[in-house]
Amino acid sequence: MHDTSQTHPLQVPRRIQQQPVQLGAAQAEQFAATFDALAAAVDTVVLGKQEVVRLALTAMFAQGHILLEDVPGTGKTTLARTIAAAVSGQWRRIQFTPDLLPSDVSGVTIFNQASGSFEFHPGPVFANIVIADEINRASPKTQSALLEVMEEGRVTVDGNPHQVPQPFLVVATQNPVEMDGTYRLPEAQLDRFLVKLSVGYPVEAAEIEVLRGTHQRSPEHLAPVVDTDTVAQMAEMAKHVYIAEPLYAYLVQLANATRNHPQVAVGVSPRGLIALTRAASVFALSQGRTYIIPEDVKALAGPVFAHRVQLAPDAAMRGITGAQIVSDAFDQVPVPLPASAA
Repeated sequence: MHDTSQTHPLQVPRRIQQQPVQLGAAQAEQFAATFDALAAAVDTVVLGKQEVVRLALTAMFAQGHILLEDVPGTGKTTLARTIAAAVSGQWRRIQFTPDLLPSDVSGVTIFNQASGSFEFHPGPVFANIVIADEINRASPKTQSALLEVMEEGRVTVDGNPHQVPQPFLVVATQNPVEMDGTYRLPEAQLDRFLVKLSVGYPVEAAEIEVLRGTHQRSPEHLAPVVDTDTVAQMAEMAKHVYIAEPLYAYLVQLANATRNHPQVAVGVSPRGLIALTRAASVFALSQGRTYIIPEDVKALAGPVFAHRVQLAPDAAMRGITGAQIVSDAFDQVPVPLPASAA
């Protein structure tokens, strides 16, 4: 008996588990339409930040995590809550403080006298979207509680692994101005954030609209656009975007350019390369394409690479930034040309 059921445009057929998949134009168009609808919904709450919204959604579908660094009151937490509402996901907020313990994040095992056994009580990290507010105010020991769950989607308590819900997204915020009583994020943790974004102040027109009171919608009143199952299907689609062989070499050469830069102590890691590849795949689909082009890489290299670059001490003192290093890498590495133009 043959299976006559039809595949949803956003669903990858089962047979692709056994062989490489070639996405169709209809799937890419449906992905782009859903992506645009999500971005438009978030834009109704987070005014005037279309580029930041699209980058945040790109990170979510690339199954990565987001670090938002900005001054207070610019909408960092609102952005995360709005994305959670738009995808009908469960969200939890953790206010990081110096006295926060790792068990306050991951959960704890408690002895149940009635049953005579130990029971695991999950922490706030067990949600689809976890907002780690002012993450740099917690001790390094507490910050490290997020390392395993951000990389593997699970936490281990008393030797027992516990899977977190899928999709899973950590949106961490930190304030670059108030540095008293804060702990610098270690490079190992920074490397686990797919992108580092800055919301920034709204444009004048958007801020005037807020002052006039015409923008009264909040994340609680936002109607969901998709559900978490659809998000998972779209993330699976992004794994099958076509990448031409010259682009693989282009990505590696860009990473090597940051590693060999005279003003850099530690360049982009292989994890950073994988992150950029995943993000570029989502970005291509959001444009309705089933393949990556060099412009996708250029659009995302800054948010993905810059925070992974560890500058040499003298370069940091001169005010050199990771974004400048990434820009230099693009100047050094030639863009691959199509085969017909070679």
